Amino acid sequence: MRSVALSPQQRRDAIRAMAEEPLDVLVIGGGVVGGGAALDAATRGLSVGLVEARDFASGTSSRSSKLIHGGLRYLEMLDFRLVAEALAERGLLIERLAPHLVKPVPFIYPLTHHVWERVYAGTGVLMYDSMAALSGRSRGVPHHTHLTRRGARKRMPALRKDALVGALHYYDGQVDDARHTMFLSRTAAAYGAHVASRTRVVDLVREGDRVVGAHIKDLESGETHEARAKQIINATGVWTDETQGMAGERGQFHVRASKGIHLVVPRDRIRGESGLILRTETSVLFVIPWGRHWIIGTTDTDWDLSKDHPAASAKDIDYLLEHVNRVLVEPLTHDDVEGVYAGLRPLLAGESDATSKLSREHAVSTATKGLVVIAGGKYTTYRVMAKDAVDAAVDAMAVQLDRKVPASCTEDVPLLGADGYEAMWNQRTALAARHGIGVGRIEHLLNRYGSLTLEVLDLIAERPDLGQALTGGDDYLRAEVVYGVTHEGARHLDDIIARRTRLSIETFDRGTGVAEEVAELMGEELGWSAEQREREVDHYVKRVEAERESQTMPDDETADAARKGAPDVVPVVER
Repeated sequence: MRSVALSPQQRRDAIRAMAEEPLDVLVIGGGVVGGGAALDAATRGLSVGLVEARDFASGTSSRSSKLIHGGLRYLEMLDFRLVAEALAERGLLIERLAPHLVKPVPFIYPLTHHVWERVYAGTGVLMYDSMAALSGRSRGVPHHTHLTRRGARKRMPALRKDALVGALHYYDGQVDDARHTMFLSRTAAAYGAHVASRTRVVDLVREGDRVVGAHIKDLESGETHEARAKQIINATGVWTDETQGMAGERGQFHVRASKGIHLVVPRDRIRGESGLILRTETSVLFVIPWGRHWIIGTTDTDWDLSKDHPAASAKDIDYLLEHVNRVLVEPLTHDDVEGVYAGLRPLLAGESDATSKLSREHAVSTATKGLVVIAGGKYTTYRVMAKDAVDAAVDAMAVQLDRKVPASCTEDVPLLGADGYEAMWNQRTALAARHGIGVGRIEHLLNRYGSLTLEVLDLIAERPDLGQALTGGDDYLRAEVVYGVTHEGARHLDDIIARRTRLSIETFDRGTGVAEEVAELMGEELGWSAEQREREVDHYVKRVEAERESQTMPDDETADAARKGAPDVVPVVER
């Protein structure tokens, strides 16, 4: 598949195309489900538009636990169908769809009771592995094993001796969620979809009892355009009810937001080579290897405040530290925390007061003519959700089309960067020698760009200074900033520091130390004036200050008020 760059020019062309030509399908929402739906529809031969009010994955889809997993705890809830579906998708992603982005990750499940818990938990993990093997697709990860206490502590010396009597060792999948979601939208564009970020739907267009389009505001230029479509797919996650409300009707279901926060700490603060999965009073807690860091999460609490910028409070942070410290030889403190991020899960509202008991399954509604609503679900099953949404759209517009629309084929459509990835991985030493870059750097690039790494290396060949690491963010090259603008749709400083890279959570300064350098590199590509660069840096610094303040607040209400203290991103004025 030919690579398509999400460049500034491509964005302008996409907005113009959506305004000029009626579409078969317009997808609202550039998260993982929206990107998946755009790809699904485009690969069926439909004309597709995808609009996102902010940046790709800027909401829930960049703030997950970074896991592609079946969900062991759903077995305990007897939700076998959801687990089997998720495990099948895990195998697809690791083996076929995105091997450059989704990798196996090991976990230790500590046992605290003799005999019965090993039988009980061991049976669950055996079922987990067996369901993956029986899915008809490759499991994609090694089989689980049983460990003694000594064996578990050999893999994880950080575990207190009295925190376990033995353990299970198993594997799941891990993903950089923001990059994977962006790759979905970019792959959809490669198959012909018109894709544009920073385009907000301000209203839906109705003719009689049917939704026939949307008014879309370009948040950079301030211009508003009308895009017409036979079917619109509402894939806006926690904003589902608000988008549905633009149609002037109540939906068949409602979405309830559940807040989950995560902490990021340096790898040397917890000695070990495997992740941990720990039981808490209400759910489970993960300690997840993440490059030179660990991710610790998550919480699961009701949230009815700002959906744009959910805030983590001191209470949330204390909760995670308290629970993880119960099993660690050397307890973590607030000073060990490099990054904190909070996200909202879009759960289907139910009878339970506890969000941890609400459904992680998804639902599709076609109650309003011309509008398909998809909500609920979990990150791992995004492809199934996208397929179901497009299926519903195709069924609803059957009389409007003069052709039969093929069934979904996305289980056989690798994302950009997947084809050729394995061969390039095998050639990584030769690539390093050819381009004068260390093998470790080449591996880093291959696991972020796959076979598109050659495009990044081409930038370095043209401008050798781009082969240098960012000052204060040496895990990333200067070329990655430029590539993020020219090929990955980044429009603002926040897009690069928080999502194209993960410096906002991987450094103690939350990325403020690279802000000036990143703004200079972005400004060269986007034609920013000196004033625009200053505004971008100022906005980012104020965002970090507001987040830090919110994380000292005692509860959600005060944390939300503090986070709102930072202004939203400013429009880019291009030359």
